[in-house]
Amino acid sequence: MKNIALAFGAAAGAIASAAVSAADLPSRKGAPVEYVRVCSAYGAGFFYIPGTDTCLRIGGRVRAEYLYDQPFSRNFDASGFRARGRLNIDTRTATAYGTLRAFLRYDINRDSGGYRVPGSTFQNVSSSNTTFLDKAFIQFGPITAGRAQSFFDFYANDMNWGLLRGSDVSTQLFAYTATFGSGFSATLSAEDGAERRFNTFDGVPFGPAVTTGGNSMPDIVANLNVTQAWGSAQLSGALHQIKTANANPAINLDTEYGFAGLAGLKLNLPMLAAGDVLWLQAIYAEGASGYLGAGTYGSFPNNNPIQVGGILVNAFDAVAVPTGTGSATLKKTKGYAITAGLLHYWTPAVRQAVFGSYLNVENGASSNVFDFKEYRVGSNLIWSPVRGLDIGVEVLYARLDPKGRVADLNRGGAFTLSSSDAVSARLRVQRDF
Repeated sequence: MKNIALAFGAAAGAIASAAVSAADLPSRKGAPVEYVRVCSAYGAGFFYIPGTDTCLRIGGRVRAEYLYDQPFSRNFDASGFRARGRLNIDTRTATAYGTLRAFLRYDINRDSGGYRVPGSTFQNVSSSNTTFLDKAFIQFGPITAGRAQSFFDFYANDMNWGLLRGSDVSTQLFAYTATFGSGFSATLSAEDGAERRFNTFDGVPFGPAVTTGGNSMPDIVANLNVTQAWGSAQLSGALHQIKTANANPAINLDTEYGFAGLAGLKLNLPMLAAGDVLWLQAIYAEGASGYLGAGTYGSFPNNNPIQVGGILVNAFDAVAVPTGTGSATLKKTKGYAITAGLLHYWTPAVRQAVFGSYLNVENGASSNVFDFKEYRVGSNLIWSPVRGLDIGVEVLYARLDPKGRVADLNRGGAFTLSSSDAVSARLRVQRDF
C-alpha cells in the first residue's frame, strides 16, 4: 500500500512539473473562426456575408418546357423544347437612410423548334442559345435605378405561361417612390423609351417613307398603388415621345407625344381557398402601342408584328398620312387591352389558372395598314408535390380579326383571310430555389 501511495505521488509530481514547464512556453492563440450567420431581417434564405453587415440571398430556377405551337406553314416547326437556367442574387444592407439593396437576375435559354420568333430568321434555326439580363437594379431608400420591372406594369403575366396582352416589360429606369402609410405609395419614373418604341409607317402605297427617329427624352411614368390585406390596386400613366426620321428632307414632321393609362385590381379570395386571387386590368393608349403589349417584342427592329396562324399585322406608335405633295402628318395609333385571370387552389398542392386578354388596335385603316382585334384565352393546371417544384400543362387559344382581308402567309399571299386562329400547348417542369 505504501508503494502504491509513493507511485501516485511521483505521478502527480511529474504532472505538476510538466504543467509548470508548459506555462513557461510562449502561448499561440488560434485565429478566430468566421461562421456564416443567418440574417432574419429580410426573410428566409438570407445570410450575412462573412466580415460584413450585408445580407445575401442566392436563388434561381431551372425550367424544362415542351411547346406545341400550331404552325401557319409547313416550313416551320410546330414542336419545340426549351431549357432555362436562372440565377438571382439579392443583397441588402441596413443604413441610416433605409435599406440599400442590389438585385441581379440573369437568364440563360436553350431553345429549339417551335420557340421561334415570328417574322425573323430564327424561324429556320434548329436551336439557339440566348442569354438575357432580366433585372439589375439598386434600391436605396425611395430610389430605384437600373434595369427593373416598369413602374407602369401591374399584372405582368403572373399566372399564364403563354403571351397575354398588357404591359410586362423590364426596362432601364431611374425612379423615386414615396410611401404614405397604410399601404399607399406613389412612384415617378424616367424609363427607357427604346423598350417601348415601335415604327411609324407610311399610310398609303408610294406615300412618304417615314420611320422612327432617335429620341430626345425618356418615357415619363407615374403610378399610385395601394396594397393591403384584401389585395392591391393601381393607377398608372405614361408619356411617350414619337420622333420621326425620313429620307426625304422635304418632308418635315413635328415631334408628337403619345400616352397610356392603366387601371388594375388584384383581389385576394381566401374565402374560396388559401392563395386564390383574381386579377383585372385595363390599358388605353394613343401613340404608345408598346404599353398595350401589342406585339411580339424583338421580331423586327423597332417594329411590332402580331401573328396568329396565317395572318400578320402591325401595331404602330403612329402612321404617316400624306396631306399633299411632299408633305404628311402623323396620326397616332389608338388601342386598348383588357386582361383578366383567376387562380384557384383545388388542394394545397394542385392549382389552376384561367385567364384571357382582348386587344383592339386602330392604326387608321388604309390599303396597307390594318385595324384589328385579337382574343386570347387559356388555362393551366399545376401540381406541386414538394415545395419549389411545379409540374404542369397549359393550353392557349388565340384569334386574330383584321379589319378587311389580309394576305394568307401560308400560301404566299395568293389568297386572303378575314380571320385566323391558333392553339398552343405547353408542358413544364420547374424547380425554384
